[in-house]
Amino acid sequence: MGAESLDDEETPALTTGRAAEFLGVRPAFLRSLDAGRMVRPERSAGGHRRWTRRQLALAARIRELFDEGLTLTAAAMVVTLQDEVALITRQRDQAHDELERTRRELSRVQRELAAAREEQTVRPVPSARTHRACGPGVPTTALRPPLPTPPPQRTPST
Repeated sequence: MGAESLDDEETPALTTGRAAEFLGVRPAFLRSLDAGRMVRPERSAGGHRRWTRRQLALAARIRELFDEGLTLTAAAMVVTLQDEVALITRQRDQAHDELERTRRELSRVQRELAAAREEQTVRPVPSARTHRACGPGVPTTALRPPLPTPPPQRTPST
C-alpha cells in the first residue's frame, strides 16, 4: 500500500485497535458496530478488521448520538436518515440550479425569436383587388373579367 492511498478515505488502513485510539473509544464499540452490521469494515488476509476514514467518520457520528442516549441501532438509523436527507437535498439543489439555467436559456431564445420576427415583418403590399388601375372612381369589379353568357335554351317542339 502506497503512501498516497492513505489519503483516500476509502482505503482500509487502520486496525480496530488503532481506529479505537483515533476515535477515543474502546475496540469493543467498533466490534459491536460491525456485529450489528451498522459499519462493515473490510477484513485483511488474516481476518482482521481494517477500517477506512469514511467508516471512522460514520462511527464517530454514531458514537455522538449514542452518548446522547440513543441505542446503537437508533443512532445508526438516525445517521443513515441524515445521510439520505443530505443526498436528497443536494439532488434538489442541483435540479433547482439546472432549472434556473434552463429558464435563462429559454428566456434568451424567446428574446432572439422575437427579434428575428421583428426583422422579418414585411409591410403589406396592396392586392390587385384593391388596386385602382383606372383611378379612384372605378370600382374594383370593373377589373374582373366578364361572366360567360349561358347558351340559349331550346324549347321542345310539338
